[in-house]
Amino acid sequence: VQLVESGGGLVQAGGSLKLSCAASGFSFDAYAMGWFRQAPGKDREFVAAITWNAHTTDYADSVRGRFTISRDNAKLTTSLEMNSLKSEDTAVYFCAARAGIYLYRGREGYAYWGQGTQVTVTS
Repeated sequence: VQLVESGGGLVQAGGSLKLSCAASGFSFDAYAMGWFRQAPGKDREFVAAITWNAHTTDYADSVRGRFTISRDNAKLTTSLEMNSLKSEDTAVYFCAARAGIYLYRGREGYAYWGQGTQVTVTS
């Protein structure tokens, strides 16, 4: 099983980035996908999640309206488009996979994790 994030980088406040996560080694279309982030000295927190069929999404209040999660089951990828970035969005971003049909915000609900990609927003 592998989840590989890409697309992180350095961006000015107000700018945009699109993160991608490539999956392999499991039945991607049987899993909900989530994005989490961890800032220095803080716990890993939920950002967004999407059901296996992309019919339902969920967002943390802090990113709703600015971030969009999507997935392409044919390409085994999930993405997180981030707009209107703020300095408080600076963190390492992780994608994760959760078996089943329900969305879940807790880290413990996700079986597979990527290594993360750094997003730094400068003010």
